[in-house]
Amino acid sequence: MNFDRNTIIGFAILAVLFFFYFYYNNLQQGEYQKEKARQDSIANALKPKVDTATLRLDSLRADSQRHATSAGMFVNAANGTEQLVYAENQVFKVAFSNKGGQPKYIELKKFKSAVDSQQVKLAGTDFNRISYAINTASNQSAQTGDLFFSNGKVTPGPDGAQIVTFELKGGDSTSASGSVIHQFIIYPNDYKIDFNITLARPGTMLSQGTMNMVWQYDAKQQESDIDFEKQNTQIGYMENNDFDYHTISRKDHVDFEKNVEWIGVRQRFFNTFLWARDKFSGGKINWTIPPDADHDIVRTTANMQLKVPAGNAAATIPMSIYYGPSDYNILKKYDNGFSKMVNLGQGMYAFVRPLNQFVIIPVFNFMKSIVSSYGLVIALLTLVIRLLISPLTYKSYLSGAKMKALRPEIAALKEKLGGDQQAMSMEQMKLFREAGVNPLGGCIPALFQIPIFFALYSFFNSSVDLRGADFLWSHDLSAFDAPIRFGVNIPLLGNHLSLFTITAVLTSLLISLYSMNMTPDQSNPMMKYMPYIFPVFLLFIFNKLPSALTWYYTVSNIVTLALQFVIQNYIIDHEKILAKIQQNRKKPKTKSKWQERLEQMQQQQRQLQEQRNKNK
Repeated sequence: MNFDRNTIIGFAILAVLFFFYFYYNNLQQGEYQKEKARQDSIANALKPKVDTATLRLDSLRADSQRHATSAGMFVNAANGTEQLVYAENQVFKVAFSNKGGQPKYIELKKFKSAVDSQQVKLAGTDFNRISYAINTASNQSAQTGDLFFSNGKVTPGPDGAQIVTFELKGGDSTSASGSVIHQFIIYPNDYKIDFNITLARPGTMLSQGTMNMVWQYDAKQQESDIDFEKQNTQIGYMENNDFDYHTISRKDHVDFEKNVEWIGVRQRFFNTFLWARDKFSGGKINWTIPPDADHDIVRTTANMQLKVPAGNAAATIPMSIYYGPSDYNILKKYDNGFSKMVNLGQGMYAFVRPLNQFVIIPVFNFMKSIVSSYGLVIALLTLVIRLLISPLTYKSYLSGAKMKALRPEIAALKEKLGGDQQAMSMEQMKLFREAGVNPLGGCIPALFQIPIFFALYSFFNSSVDLRGADFLWSHDLSAFDAPIRFGVNIPLLGNHLSLFTITAVLTSLLISLYSMNMTPDQSNPMMKYMPYIFPVFLLFIFNKLPSALTWYYTVSNIVTLALQFVIQNYIIDHEKILAKIQQNRKKPKTKSKWQERLEQMQQQQRQLQEQRNKNK
């Protein structure tokens, strides 16, 4: 690309967009910090002042008595010993608990935590539970999450599936009997678990034919940078067939007034969804951001309602739970909107999502099927992108060559007109029109790369494939490479220096130096030095970005340098360009309405300036 005035304007627009984009992200991060401070303050205020062994023992006894009383016909299930039963497939191992007849935790076999290098564990704290209220006696109810089901049974299912079953049986001398069955179906090589709830007498066990389900989920820290992980954590849902989401720092609850198909929590690379096959009729989800010392990203509590047919005939409520990676290729096969939780472009940058879905991801998937190194995959992806925009690139270089051919005439105009900038602008536009040169030709490729950059920024931030991928000195292409640590935090730069950022900045500077030889002399100092300022500007932007993105930018710059050299020296014929310019000058010229208006405005400004000079 060539740095005529309009090219530099294009770069200035690009810089402004970069600045606004990262200012917007920093604003979100600031909101998150405020929310975190508020939550820390609340947590400290709620800490008990007195916490003795005697008080705890009394509390446990009181809780036990309350549970026994509220259990009613399920009094035998009020107290018991927690027993775990395990089931697994190729992608995860699930521990189920007889307390509540629910998942206890899920270990993902293909992923390790960056915190302790152990297998990623989801829903692994005591906060996590799936529960709902059932009527146990007259004016008595209990939460299923507090009752002990029969020890789970694991039986083989069709097509290699495993079925885990828990049963809660009731009955005493004063109450009619009833039962609750929880059935979980685990399929081969699948992160989704089908969850079927069967109530023997729903009309008796549920009030007004409504199941009030409570889903608590605690997202534990999985990445090394907890602030960045919280910044990229969202609550999402499908309400009335429309997807929506909220970044955890911007709100703390969502109320649902329409049917909801599913609700979910997305950490940066891992998702958990609760999916009601017959849809929730309404409800609410709220969340808090724990202190960093807890190593929790977010704690959510959803209170959702499900309509269940009334009567004494047994009813089954079909549901599903997803515990797994935030992988677009995996989530899209469920065809229910799960894949929308993957940030391939959201909010004001949603316009790049189709580019990711239909161009970036297919090419990336193909490249990774033939190349094992993700660094090389990114390099090949870069070559494909540059090939797609090569027609624009060639036109840009051709425009630059035409501008170079006009340099002697532009220099003559400057000498003739001196410091009269308005006159110089008018004469220069006239010269371009006569020669058939488009002054905007150089900035089109720069502007076209804006959506590509934002698309790749979203993709590299959300691609779980890059998590933990090594390349050269980078140990994780999904995070910044930091071989150089300062030990102190430097404003705007941080506490590290990314080498891939250095390569991106240096190659950008080389492009600037090479392109200055193709640029007419600039009298405006800002326009003259912008090509040198822009690479330095990139240093502060790129230093905290994923190394996959800065590696892409480095490769793209190297390709640009190679193309500039080859096209300018071996493809473009400068003598033919001069001959073409002379032919264009002989053709009759017509002015567009925009050109006429611009010239009129420039003429009026010039006359106004002359009048001011006379008055002085």
